[in-house]
Amino acid sequence: MLRHFRQNFNQLVVLPVITLSCAVAVLRLQLPQLKALKQGTKNATAIALQREVQLEELHLNLLEKIPAFGFDNLLADWVFIGFLIYFGDNEARALTDYRLSPEYFEVIIGRDPKFLDAYLFLSASSSLYAGMPERSVALMLKGLESLSPQISPRSYYIWRYKGIDELLFLGDADSARKSFEKAAEWASTYSDPESQQVAARSIQTAEFLSLNPNSRLAQVSAWSMVLENAVDERTRNLAINRIEKLGGNIIVTPEGRLKIQLQPAN
Repeated sequence: MLRHFRQNFNQLVVLPVITLSCAVAVLRLQLPQLKALKQGTKNATAIALQREVQLEELHLNLLEKIPAFGFDNLLADWVFIGFLIYFGDNEARALTDYRLSPEYFEVIIGRDPKFLDAYLFLSASSSLYAGMPERSVALMLKGLESLSPQISPRSYYIWRYKGIDELLFLGDADSARKSFEKAAEWASTYSDPESQQVAARSIQTAEFLSLNPNSRLAQVSAWSMVLENAVDERTRNLAINRIEKLGGNIIVTPEGRLKIQLQPAN
């Protein structure tokens, strides 16, 4: 009985202490980056920033390989915080680029493929900003290999993000159609209104692509998804611009929702 009590005590007390210690260590490691971010990059040269990017790349390669001793989710969260600092430093990125974006997600998705929100940032940063949709799609596929509707609710959104990248940035309408069909299949396993709506919209987009791979309707639908899920102003403005070029009018309803009205083709 005493041994059983000690085992329970270890589980209830020791493990949380270890987790807290790791969290404190993470915060301490992040403080210099946060301080540097506050100071800005006004005095930084492009050469110095490139050196920082090279060091960060080595750091990420190391994090991809080191053992996490069961704290993979915590490590993924830590790397995601690092990504947000990197992605949000507009001044530094203007002097360098966004090419490290997929490197962050190699670690994040490798450690925690169930981290749903990460996939949205992956698509925006790697496809739109870094110009690497192939890496974005490959990483989504890697994560999806560890997922299913039963394992991770709402993981059908990843199939939609993948379909958007394939359609809009790779021009691969056939692969996009299959991704939207898969999104519909996964979403249809749930009975809640959100999932049913996603299933209906996904199968509709897939049907557009099956009838016409260059469908304006499918492209407008995909850019509408980008607009709805935009993580920053630049992505939002790009989506609006592409929708308008495709002949779509963006209307804001009295409820504050966005509605797309597609003009007839000339």
